[in-house]
Amino acid sequence: MDSLFQKKEDLEEVKKLVPISTWYRSIRYKTEKSWSCQRRVVTKVCYGSDGLKMRHVVTSLPASKIPPSKLYTKKYCPRGEMENRIKEQQLDLLADRTSTQTFQSNQLRLWIHSWAYVLINAFHQHCLKKTSLAKATVGRIRLNLLKLGARIKISCRRIIIAIASACPYQDILSIANKRIKTIPNTG
Repeated sequence: MDSLFQKKEDLEEVKKLVPISTWYRSIRYKTEKSWSCQRRVVTKVCYGSDGLKMRHVVTSLPASKIPPSKLYTKKYCPRGEMENRIKEQQLDLLADRTSTQTFQSNQLRLWIHSWAYVLINAFHQHCLKKTSLAKATVGRIRLNLLKLGARIKISCRRIIIAIASACPYQDILSIANKRIKTIPNTG
């Protein structure tokens, strides 16, 4: 498309006219040296305003059990999303740090990081809807909302957390506090 128009010409209108198409195809393929046998390769072909994009997935699942489109969208994509969540936990909550001497202490540390991830994710889902942090990662929530300077005053009946008046996320913290109070107590 770029060769039909001048470089400075706005192509947004033309891009809207190009239909976006997606095809899935399954083939049997064998490399010359590294694979000992043929394997099933599922290809996703997308054509749109950005041109042609192809992605390939190698699988051992037979074509008779799952068609190419379902394999890609229902098996491969959710797996990739889960791997992104594991990576987020490892990087943002330092869950990959298992530097102690014993297996049990490393396992306990991993469990604690996993609980922290689940708690922050639940907080994200219940308390941050329709805020500027609605699509934030666990690391961003941790950095912006949990790593704050505050004064904590504990009395017999309550705990008072006083956050500085210059806190840039006061409005979000206020919304989150109101939403936390509406969550039913299951204990």
